[in-house]
Amino acid sequence: MDGDGLLGRLTRRRLLQVGSLSVAGLSLPRLLAADAQRNAAAPAQQADACIVIFLNGGPSHLDMWDMKPQATEGIRGEFQPIASSLAGAPISEHLPLSARHMHRCTLIRSMHHSVNNSHAAAVYTSITGHDRGDANRLVGAESDDQPTIGSALTYLRPPANGRVPHVCLPYITKEGAKGPPQPGFYGGLLGKSYDPLFILNDPNADGFSVPELALRDDVTQPRLNDRRHLLASLAESFVEPRRNAALENVSGFQQRAFDLLTSNAAQHALDIAAETPEVRERYGRNIYGQSVLLARRLIEAGTRLATISWAPDANATWDTHGNNFVKLKETLLPQFDRAFASLLTDLVERHLLDRTIVAVLGDFGRSPRVNKAAGRDHWNNCYSVLLAGGGFGKGVVYGASDSTGALPAQNPTRPGDVIATLYHLLGISPAEVIHDRLGRPHRLVPEGEVIPALLA
Repeated sequence: MDGDGLLGRLTRRRLLQVGSLSVAGLSLPRLLAADAQRNAAAPAQQADACIVIFLNGGPSHLDMWDMKPQATEGIRGEFQPIASSLAGAPISEHLPLSARHMHRCTLIRSMHHSVNNSHAAAVYTSITGHDRGDANRLVGAESDDQPTIGSALTYLRPPANGRVPHVCLPYITKEGAKGPPQPGFYGGLLGKSYDPLFILNDPNADGFSVPELALRDDVTQPRLNDRRHLLASLAESFVEPRRNAALENVSGFQQRAFDLLTSNAAQHALDIAAETPEVRERYGRNIYGQSVLLARRLIEAGTRLATISWAPDANATWDTHGNNFVKLKETLLPQFDRAFASLLTDLVERHLLDRTIVAVLGDFGRSPRVNKAAGRDHWNNCYSVLLAGGGFGKGVVYGASDSTGALPAQNPTRPGDVIATLYHLLGISPAEVIHDRLGRPHRLVPEGEVIPALLA
């Protein structure tokens, strides 16, 4: 059989898996049969891309999406609910622009997980769907973490050359101002070559650019091509016979760098100054509003997943232990409201929302009772997330909390369920088996099932 036959369809990764599985008594025919069964069971893809707006620190569900105006003083908070475009789903008075889009959204009011102390552990759970419990220590990203969504997409559905597969901006959020980078945003067990492209310059700044993706003046296109061919020939003679995880990462980084340096689409997407002043103002002239706008431009250029992590460190923005209502009213909610509403408006006008998921997530919610510092504390027992587009239902309120927003009263939902449903809409089974750099199998979403009621 020639190279276009069976062997031509087998990647090096699958051959390694055959070798490791044979030790356990599994054969090549059985492996191929399993692949065929998996592919036949793969869900129909409804979304091409996803934008995750991660409100890092724990946004207050009680002051945004799940207000309790009938609760007693000290629980109901200072804000009033307003009617939204979805009957029976009022939201905060400080989200008037978002209120106009609620008929396009799925709102889940019964989220919960096991992590209440550690932001990092809660972030990891919320983004990967892997709940591995709470922690009383600083938790950083590790090489055996479950991959972030964009990393899994890149692994399972490699992009065309020149595409930025997934990005994270505008921060690598730390676990506290001096803590390690939070887990959940990386390639994890898939290896560093599946990490996102981190865009860490402020897109609201004058002269914003990503210099890492620009050719130096002394490097012409022919010269760059020569370097690509030279490295490719070196890989044939050196890298392949001595393959290991480190060399594999280097090879992946180099290929991605070449692709991005020569991609007109990527360069154009990053040129946020090409937007009109009116559009930029509509999103909000701040680092987060412009990051959401940049994410939209990247998705239009072929990026599959863009994540906005809304904090330089876990305690900087949505972690409102003190002055909760002042911070939300004066800064956090107006910034979010403009960016989110503008994003949905643009996606609708460009006929992209039906094929693009917008997921507004957070690590947990805030406590029902207001503390002595006029703040709300961590609350993992019940919180809300907001989803739109890409096959999620329109005008859906799923689940409910009790009278104080403390516990789920209907349809308790885990982060793994949301992530599983998101993968399903992206055409990937949450039960898909991925393999780490040693060929060991791992379920893509360790805990969680697709929720049919969330689907359009």
